Amino acid sequence: MKAYERLLQYVRIHTKSDDDSTTVPSTARQFDLANALVEEMKSIGITDAHVDDKCYVYGSIPATVGYEDKPAIGFIAHMDTAPDFNGEGVNPRLIENYDGGEVALGESGRSLRPAEFPHLKQLKGRTLIVTDGTTLLGADDKAGVAEIMTAAERIIDEKKPHGRILVAFTPDEEVGRGADCFDVKGFGADFAYTVDGGQENIIEYENFNAASCHVEVNGFNVHPGSAKNTMVNALLVAMEFNSMLPSGQTPRDTEDYEGFFHLCDMSGNVEKATMDYIIRDHSLEMMESKKFTLSHIEKLLNEKYGSGTVTITVKDQYRNMVEMIKPCFHLIENAMAAVRDLGLEPITEPIRGGTDGARLSFMGLPCPNLGTGGYAYHGPYEHITVEGMELATEIIIGIIGKYVK
Repeated sequence: MKAYERLLQYVRIHTKSDDDSTTVPSTARQFDLANALVEEMKSIGITDAHVDDKCYVYGSIPATVGYEDKPAIGFIAHMDTAPDFNGEGVNPRLIENYDGGEVALGESGRSLRPAEFPHLKQLKGRTLIVTDGTTLLGADDKAGVAEIMTAAERIIDEKKPHGRILVAFTPDEEVGRGADCFDVKGFGADFAYTVDGGQENIIEYENFNAASCHVEVNGFNVHPGSAKNTMVNALLVAMEFNSMLPSGQTPRDTEDYEGFFHLCDMSGNVEKATMDYIIRDHSLEMMESKKFTLSHIEKLLNEKYGSGTVTITVKDQYRNMVEMIKPCFHLIENAMAAVRDLGLEPITEPIRGGTDGARLSFMGLPCPNLGTGGYAYHGPYEHITVEGMELATEIIIGIIGKYVK
């Protein structure tokens, strides 16, 4: 079976995760795909395939006789889809020999246009897979699941020599919990790759350092007619807090290695207000500087309005995996070589976000990220190509081959 054929099956299984849930997995429906994958893995020859009680799917392919001393390489993808858009009732459409132009997405009134997505012109002549405009597609990351599964099937069927290969499919990546219950020791890989990126020739091994900041503002509410030098309007103080942040360091104004402060939520009244930020930077030093800026603003406002007016709580979320990848840079060199073997030029660029691989790298499993061939994730404009998925599958197989030499 080809990777895209698997994708068309997987996307019809509803697996959206839930930010607000406290269960593991965050939605029980993720077991629907997990159980189906276990049966499929067994059918292609991964005899030890199983799903645990936390909805993590694991399986392994024993090393070819004589190659037992080669590194054990893992490949990981996530089963859940993003909670910020409809993931139920996915109705994918294939467009053969795509002409590079505008594509109407069903009867939704939405269209996929080169004006918004300039890369579409480069996909001309391929078979494009799109949504009907009412759901996301789910290629993030069911394309990665399909490509790993297809690569595993080919390795087994074609009896290609290889070291031990490990496969894992995880829940809840989209809500930041995909690595929470991952059994690194039980998985048994020396190194691994997540297959969860964009364009098929992308290799990612740098990501943001990430933190959250919760701001609480305590105001003092009196009758506005007699409020002179007495009232402290929590909403206005909150606005003042935000105005003291660097105005050019927002997601809209930054790219590449530039970090940002992102105000995600603000609510309240005169007496009390809250704000929630995420803070991102590739540089650990710049990240610490951003944290200092937040605490300095807290100090200044408390000096101005009174102690306890503003309280911030900063929590680290994940770190830049590059420091864990550099000591085993063969992971990147072998991936780049596998991409070049297919006549493509590898693209290495920083991830303006995070991956399970970043957290796994700090859990003892160095784990850069590979492309799936997909674009415009997390919404109705999500799309991918049959050819891109085939190339992503070939890259996985090529990396496995590099580790037997």
